[in-house]
Amino acid sequence: VAAGIAEPDGLGHASAVAHAVLSACADARLVVAQIFFARLVTTAAQAAAGLDWLSRQGAAVVNMSFGLAADRAVLRDACARAVARGVILVASAPARGDPVFPASYPGVIRVTGDARCAPGELSALDGPRADFGAHVRAGDVAGASIGTAHVTGTIARYLAEGGETQPDAVRAHLRSLCRYFGPERRTC
Repeated sequence: VAAGIAEPDGLGHASAVAHAVLSACADARLVVAQIFFARLVTTAAQAAAGLDWLSRQGAAVVNMSFGLAADRAVLRDACARAVARGVILVASAPARGDPVFPASYPGVIRVTGDARCAPGELSALDGPRADFGAHVRAGDVAGASIGTAHVTGTIARYLAEGGETQPDAVRAHLRSLCRYFGPERRTC
């Protein structure tokens, strides 16, 4: 990741993710580590470099609206370093299929899209692939990436309001906001 100004978002994905974060926390200060350029494809090394850079910038919470099919030591180690620094990591996880990375690494909050959730709603899934679900849409983009961004914005708002930065406190706060639990449609 080279320091400088990010290239324009020709894919629309990053803009939709940013919109979803800001819809949950309008005052969030976004720091962007651009790891996608002409295509929605990146490497573990590029993602790790972006995460390390964000950690050095003092990011409190990092949205990782992507998933790589294979475990790679470089990304695993970057996530471990960020978690050790107290950075809250939030990553996309598919609702079905094989696990992805970085969502499958220890200490990462795993999020998918949940079609039951309206804007501002969360679900506690506590499943083998995802901890939480959230509203799936931001503009023309939909899916786990957007659900992840909604949860990231919710965490940013919690921290901005003086919430505790400990991972257990963050997870407890998210659970307290959940409207749905598990796969069944049950209101809190």
